[in-house]
Amino acid sequence: MSRTNIQYDEAVSQCKEIFLQKTKDYGTAWRVLRTISVVDQIFIKALRIRTIQDLQTQKVGDDIPSEFKGILNYAVIGLMQLELGQPQVEELPVEKVDELYRKYIDFAKNTMLDKNHDYGEAWREMSQQSFADLILMKLMRIKQILANDGKTLISEGIDANYVDIINYSVFALILIAEGKH
Repeated sequence: MSRTNIQYDEAVSQCKEIFLQKTKDYGTAWRVLRTISVVDQIFIKALRIRTIQDLQTQKVGDDIPSEFKGILNYAVIGLMQLELGQPQVEELPVEKVDELYRKYIDFAKNTMLDKNHDYGEAWREMSQQSFADLILMKLMRIKQILANDGKTLISEGIDANYVDIINYSVFALILIAEGKH
């Protein structure tokens, strides 16, 4: 399990570095995004991964690992937006963004550790295609929750789906780094 901890932190570190650099370049322009817009950004990236997987070729420079990193970062944005509330034109200090990023990654990692205990790291036997499909499924669930005015009867909420998306992205990045994908 310590190997997974180290690999998880390494994958997230790459994503966080990109996120904070983009925050310095663009500010927190993402604060204007409503939940459906965040979902659509992740959806576009997941569909692109799926298309590249199916066609086994690409014409735009960003590769599959870059797309998984983008998905992870948008899922973190989604969690931040849920906490911060009403999307608006608002500039947050980089330190605040860093604090929120760490908070949600720590939560996602702890969720992963709990699930790994019960599932025995079954994700290590999964395909990259499955991670893309599961991310798309989670997005469809979020869209349905939004259509239900944010309410669920017995299911997890939007936040839990974002956490799963973060973890599926990390798993894909770990397996890519290991040369399994």
